[in-house]
This record gives sequence, structure tokens and C-alpha cells, in this order.
Amino acid sequence: MRKSRMGKGLGFNLILFGVLLFIMLLGHCQGSKVGVCYGRNADDLPTPNKVAQLVQLHNIKYLRIYDSNIQVLKAFANTGVELMIGVPNSDLLSFAQFQSNVDSWLKNSILPYYPASKITYITVGAEVTESPNNVSSLVVPAMKNVLTGLKKAGLHKKIKVSSTHSLGVLSRSFPPSAGAFSSNYAFFLKPLLEFLADNQSPFMINIYPYYAYRESPSNVSLDYALFESSSEVIDPNTGLLYTNMFDAQIDALYFALMALNFRTIRVMVTETGWPSKGSPKETSATPDNAQTYNTNLIRHVINNTGTPARPGEKLDVYIFSLFNENRKPGLDSERNWGLFYPDQTSVYNLDFTGKGAVDASTQANSTSSNRTAWCIASSKASDMDLQNALDWACGSGNVDCTAIQPSQPCFEPDTLVSHASYAFNSYFQQNGATDVACGFGGNGVEVNKDPSYDNCLYATIGKNKTISSSNTTAISSTSSSSTSRIEVSAGLPIIMAFISYFL
Repeated sequence: MRKSRMGKGLGFNLILFGVLLFIMLLGHCQGSKVGVCYGRNADDLPTPNKVAQLVQLHNIKYLRIYDSNIQVLKAFANTGVELMIGVPNSDLLSFAQFQSNVDSWLKNSILPYYPASKITYITVGAEVTESPNNVSSLVVPAMKNVLTGLKKAGLHKKIKVSSTHSLGVLSRSFPPSAGAFSSNYAFFLKPLLEFLADNQSPFMINIYPYYAYRESPSNVSLDYALFESSSEVIDPNTGLLYTNMFDAQIDALYFALMALNFRTIRVMVTETGWPSKGSPKETSATPDNAQTYNTNLIRHVINNTGTPARPGEKLDVYIFSLFNENRKPGLDSERNWGLFYPDQTSVYNLDFTGKGAVDASTQANSTSSNRTAWCIASSKASDMDLQNALDWACGSGNVDCTAIQPSQPCFEPDTLVSHASYAFNSYFQQNGATDVACGFGGNGVEVNKDPSYDNCLYATIGKNKTISSSNTTAISSTSSSSTSRIEVSAGLPIIMAFISYFL
């Protein structure tokens, strides 16, 4: 009997182990995500409601904001877009001192809008090591109070708590296997890492290969910064091969974590990107390079490529930024990291599916003068996606949708696909009949056959063209990314050391 019981117990344990292993592997194999940072350091941006429409139109599923602005939270209610919200550095003292301050914040600014607004992360402080004020010591106490508040609300398993950092937290990153945290920050990094490990929260890092190239274009390969390099850099300690700077920086961070015996903390990139315009000396800040970097980044992430040290490892990334922000100080590039202009038109085409993108040299201002094309709604699109795209086209897109109103020539057939097709095509023709103008988050389809019928005439370029103008209402807010991208360049000595090591 004893032997039988032991056998049954062993069998049960094996089954239990197998189930747990399956769950762990399932979690590990979940796909990587690409989000966008929604900074608002500008005085000409569209309202949050219109931003929410734009985000849905382009199938952006993950968004980072730098505060807990109520109007933004309301705008993204019931959209399905996952939000990362932030506690600014200016609030760290009050959050670290008194639990009651955090509880009041959660009660007034978070709980009334959750779960309609799908908040999944709270960042407590941003790049505190770059802050002119000594606030590093406040981060962990503030994080603990936020976690305590979430536990009281029963949300600590649904909303993760962390803090974002610049690459300046590392003292060494060359080669990646020698990555190490700066001893200057040991007093707050050790308890921070313990907090992250205990609560299965990610280490959040902001990474900008652009700055390495800008500061030393004669030593840094542009192709290496843009994921386009055909050559490889070898880490002599591990033999690992690196074809891009992004992977090298990520692995330096992983090795730094392992050196302190924190092997289970995963890395999340909360900012990266490339500017589309800069000062005269910033010759690499072009739409072409910005599109190349972000397109290759998305493909790299979506394909779950991982890094040489962590092949196949999940890596979530947030692209900086949704809009160009005209109130940012510094060189011209600081105001031109956006994927969209404030009037909501694309700075360049970007495919968030990772399947490909239109060549930047042909898409930006091209017209279809050598062809006739129309844009219609995809029959495979969901009603929700079509309705969102239709609302946007007839609103922020400045399309005249009179023809699809009752008793008008294009009202019949009274279907969502038909009405959306008319609106999509009008927007398409008004904006040069470029491929990107028929995107609509993957819900638009270009056709060569005229979809006009009866008295409902679909426009072609040059006909029925209306002038687009921005009629959006701006919201003025100083809340945006907590630091200028210039501050991120504090990590440049590390990057340059990495480069010189291999030269």
C-alpha cells in the first residue's frame, strides 16, 4: 500500500510539474509587443479623443503616457488599447512619504477609469539618474507604496509596477558580456532589482542608437545603428555575433543583471526611435532613416528574434514618439521624433505588423499620376475597426461625408462597408493617392476598378478634392516624456567605449 501511494504521489507530482512547465513555457512563448509613446510636450496636438481614434486607426495596441491625465484615460476607455501610465519625478517625494497620498491618487485618478481604460503598467519615476534633483532614493519607497495601494484594490496582479532608466545606469557595456551597473547607483539599484524580481516586473530601459551615430559618425556605422549591417561584431568572451547596436545594448543590460544574480528579470524597452528631421549638422535625422530604423526594429521584435544572448526571448518595445512635439528644447531633432504630425498625417509610413513597409523615398509625397486607383474598405475588416476608421475619416480626416447621409446618392446600400469605402477613397484621393493614405490600420484596400455605381461617383485624384486643414483643438500640457532625449545621451560614453573596443 505504501509503495502504491508513493507511486500515485509521484505520478501526480510529475503531472503537476508538467502542467506548471507548460504554463511557464506558454508564458515564455507569448509574442513580443510593439507600442508607442504618447508624449504631449506641445501646444498644437489634437484632443485625446482624436488621438484615440488615430491610434485605433493604425492598429496601435499599446501606448505609454507619462502621467495619469484624466482626459487621456477617458479617451482610451473601451478601446482595448493597453496603457502604461506614469508617476512623474515631481510626485516621487509625496508618493514615497505617505501611503495616503498614493491611495488618494489611485482612488481619484486610476480606479474610476479602470478597467474600461486598460492600464497594465505604472512607471514610478523616469530616468531618475539623469534628474538634476536627487530623487533616486525616493523611487523604491514610492514603488512599494504604489504596489501596496494596488494590493488594497486587488489589482497588483493585473497592473505591474516598475521605473524607467537611461543607459547611463551602466558603467560598462563593452563587450556586452562585461555589462555592469554603475556603482554610483548601487544604493537604489539593489533594492529596485529585488522589488522587480519579487513582483515579476520588468527592468525598463530607454535605448537610442541614434545618439551614438550622431556623436561619432566617422566611427559608428550607420548601417549598424539602423539594423542594416552586413558585418558582425564578435564578443570575445562569449563568441556571440552582433549585427546591430540595439541587441548589443540589450545584452549588456542582461549581463549586468546576471552579474548581480538577477537572472529572472526580463527587460522592456520603454523608449527607442529615430528622428525624422534635425539641425543642419544632424544629417542622419531623415524620414528615410527614421522609417528604416523603426521598420527594422518592429520586424526584429515581432519575429521574436531575441538577442544573441537571449535568442527567442520576449522583448516588448515602445517607439518614441506618437507626435512631433514643438515645445521640446534643444536641437531640431528633439522636436521631430514623431510618427505623426500634429494634424495627424503620417511623417512616414510604418507598418506595425512587421510584414513590410512602403519605401520612404517613394511614399512621402508620391502621387498616382501614372495610374488610376481607388481605395475601398476590406471585406475582412471587423465592424468595430471599420466604424472607428469611418469616424476618423469623416472627422479628423477632413473628408466630406455628405454623400453617404440619408437621401444622398451614396447612402444606399446602407452598409458599413459601403459607407467606409466611400470615405476611405475620398481621404485616399485628397492625400495624393499614396499607399499610406489607404492604410486605415490594414482595413483599406487599393483597387484598379472604379467602384462608382448609379449616381454615386467615387473621386479620383484631382476631382472632388477638398483642402485638408487641421481643425483640431489643442490641449496644452507640460506632461510628456520626463526628460529630453538629450539627457538620454548620458549613456553615450558607454556606447562609445563599446565602439572603440571593437575598432
